[in-house]
Amino acid sequence: PPEYEDLRGAPRGWDHEHTYHNFTLPPVRAVSQEVLYTQNQNISLDVSLSHLMVEWGQWIDHDFALTPQSPSTTSFRTGTDCTRTCNRDTPCFPIQIPLSDPRTGVQNCMPFFRSAPSCAGLSAVQRHREQLNAITAFVDASMVYGSSDSLALALRNLSSPLGLLTHNQLHSDQGRAYLPYLPPKNSTMGNLSFCFQAGDSRANEHLGMIALHTLFLREHNRLAEELHRLNPQWSPDTLYQEARKILGAVHQVLTWDHYLPRVLGHSAYSELMPAYNGYNPEVDPSITNAFSTAAFRFAHVTVHPVVNRLGPGYQLHPEYPPLPLHQSLFASWRVVEEGGIDPVLRGLLLSPAKLQAPQQMMVEELTERLFQAQGGLPLDLGALNLQRGRDHGLPGYSAWRQMCGLSVPANESQLIGTLGNAGLVRKLLDLYGTAQNIDVWVGAISEPALPGGRVGPLLACLLARQFRALRDGDRFWWELEGVFSAAQRYSLRTVSLSRIICDNTHIRLVPSDPFSRTLHPDQLLPCTHTNITHFNLSAWKEPDTGM
Repeated sequence: PPEYEDLRGAPRGWDHEHTYHNFTLPPVRAVSQEVLYTQNQNISLDVSLSHLMVEWGQWIDHDFALTPQSPSTTSFRTGTDCTRTCNRDTPCFPIQIPLSDPRTGVQNCMPFFRSAPSCAGLSAVQRHREQLNAITAFVDASMVYGSSDSLALALRNLSSPLGLLTHNQLHSDQGRAYLPYLPPKNSTMGNLSFCFQAGDSRANEHLGMIALHTLFLREHNRLAEELHRLNPQWSPDTLYQEARKILGAVHQVLTWDHYLPRVLGHSAYSELMPAYNGYNPEVDPSITNAFSTAAFRFAHVTVHPVVNRLGPGYQLHPEYPPLPLHQSLFASWRVVEEGGIDPVLRGLLLSPAKLQAPQQMMVEELTERLFQAQGGLPLDLGALNLQRGRDHGLPGYSAWRQMCGLSVPANESQLIGTLGNAGLVRKLLDLYGTAQNIDVWVGAISEPALPGGRVGPLLACLLARQFRALRDGDRFWWELEGVFSAAQRYSLRTVSLSRIICDNTHIRLVPSDPFSRTLHPDQLLPCTHTNITHFNLSAWKEPDTGM
């Protein structure tokens, strides 16, 4: 259960004087500065994983988790605008700037809005505050299609006989489709010229996200057109629904078979994700608070501070130089005006992920410059993550270790044994006083990675529990008997993200494994290579009944 400060709904740290295990909680900005902050040039690169691997994590996160903030951005009590006050007054829960912070004098706090509370079950006298998930809690490609009937309809090209998704009518990417534009009145991006519409409201966040949204819009339309060639008798709606069903399954295959083993490590994956044994109606596939608010934010510490855009030969693009990460955020105009999605995808394929290390947690692009390019004072992603965990009442690090059946460090030497770095432990204990108080997100990302993986034991536990529930509690899971035929399942097992890139872009050279780091362009394969497997749709052809 959550550990709210008043046991009902007040965030941890709401009262700065309130003690937990005899210590007050440190300001989240102080934790970010002391533990997370890493200069952009001081990072190490992952020796084996590409930045597309990092991007995929955020992509699938946008398939199953979206926590809406309070619909009001002003104090319920006084009506004060939350962006203009440093007072804690629901829903305003501002992030305090410590006196030692370089930002002191420029700003005294960062605005932060509490997540909207769930209204379900409020009749229960002892009911504690819970949060909402605004989208479908399954891996079903909802970021492509939307999580509501109205959005799904708005994204379809209903005038087409082929079951297509609608695309941009004003611009194209050398003849290939872009996402449609949002109607101007629905744009929440300020004065930006180009805001794309997709199945998820976060499509415009940064260039890599736009590239994947665009890629899978095209892949849906490619699948629908191919299904039409195989089954010309199918109605537009059948074509749309079958292509959608296939694309949802594609995301399940790529995530469980290609992404998760690299996150957990193959040994931990085999142990924590046993073979599929069918649909279990007793399993709750809902997204847990610990997963969305802490565990699946682990990849924020693997984000590279530079966005590389590469030309056809995978060299730095002569016209579009590398961008500091903060200049790629909410900069959707760059896709249309600066070369389309191909340079961005090549950059994701060839650029390595940032390596997570105790002295190299989160790049300053994220802690000091988040949304700086959009005007106003920049935010701090690390501080936002920690504040969100406190907003949701997430218990501390030790409680989650205990829940997962892991050892619970009771003193400094035991915490050093758990985290493997005395300097990091000293910083954490100077801030928190005790391991019990450490915010779960920062504690979890501080653990050494399991062999072959990129997360430690606590994250492996929390991630595997959620992904196993998403699989076993899904009655449309792709491997479930009756969802697809045996021949269709055989075909789905061969799905290749590199092939999807080949089929839907002008990129002609790709790695055989797009989540693995490619050290040199000479290691890339032409799209015609047999290792870039084609997805065979012949199993979807209905027999010709004739007359």
